[in-house]
Amino acid sequence: MNQFPKLHNAMWPGLVGKGPDAEEPAIGLETMLNLTAQAEVDGTKFDGVDLFLYDPHVSIDISEDGLKRLVDQIAGYGLSVGSVVAPIWFEGNAMGNDVQVQGFLTAVRKACQIAARLRDMGIRKYGVVRIDSACGPADWQQNPLDNQKRIAETFRKAGEIAQDFDERLAAEGEICWGGMHSWRDMVNLLELVDMRDTVGFQADLAHTYLYLLGYNAAEHRLLPENYSDEQFWQAYETLTQALRPWTIDFHVAQNDGTVKGSGSHDKTGRHCPATDPNGKLDIVKCSGYWLQGAAERGIQHLCWDGCMFPNAVLENKQTYNDILRVMMQVRDQHGW
Repeated sequence: MNQFPKLHNAMWPGLVGKGPDAEEPAIGLETMLNLTAQAEVDGTKFDGVDLFLYDPHVSIDISEDGLKRLVDQIAGYGLSVGSVVAPIWFEGNAMGNDVQVQGFLTAVRKACQIAARLRDMGIRKYGVVRIDSACGPADWQQNPLDNQKRIAETFRKAGEIAQDFDERLAAEGEICWGGMHSWRDMVNLLELVDMRDTVGFQADLAHTYLYLLGYNAAEHRLLPENYSDEQFWQAYETLTQALRPWTIDFHVAQNDGTVKGSGSHDKTGRHCPATDPNGKLDIVKCSGYWLQGAAERGIQHLCWDGCMFPNAVLENKQTYNDILRVMMQVRDQHGW
């Protein structure tokens, strides 16, 4: 049996698109940890979790005592920590004015500091700090050339901060982030940043599927309507060849070909349960395209992303067994 990559579950589905202004309330970290730890398939369990550094799960301003309690809480479930998400949207914007850029960089610094402390405390042995541009495609499209340069400049400064903490940043490829809303723009941005050892790409199967369909960037569409299997895999090869060399963090997920927004989260690729009959992806086969050479790029874990699942699905124990089973198949076929 392959030992790597380790298998993680994301905690942020309990928060993203949830809360007072959304359709459903947030789900607490303790509940998400408990559901993750209970999952088991043929004696295999999740190895760890990826965290969103945002209230009410983990405050970006958490104290040292708070970190110790967090470590004890997660370790108490027999879980480790992998990647962490920096909450750059609330005070920052990578292409915004100087105050917004500074807010962005401050969030990155705090997230890197927390990630490094979790590493020092022994609960975290791998993973990255996740970022995005914290701006929308419509604003970006008002001045694409200058805005892309501005985002790249901000990302470079963020990369320098990450280096101070011996961390790496992964930019999430998602159609709702300006300058990152198409596969070509994403590649262009990473090339402009030009910090391959520090600033890379986070590939999510659900989000990158929307790249193929040209949502928010029709000029970069790779698939026609009613595409054939042959056309899909040709397009997938094009997509992954362009972005795989930059990929340093990977989310296993399913997508039904539609977009969804909830609460404050803009519309993006709809995540579906692993067994959803409407899912468009062969999860295991698609994962193999992204995981070629993964170990050489420093990837040591996979994370399942069930972002904006209904709470009834998130609170169903069977959901996590189904997720774990397909992730085990990914590791068996493409791990090491």
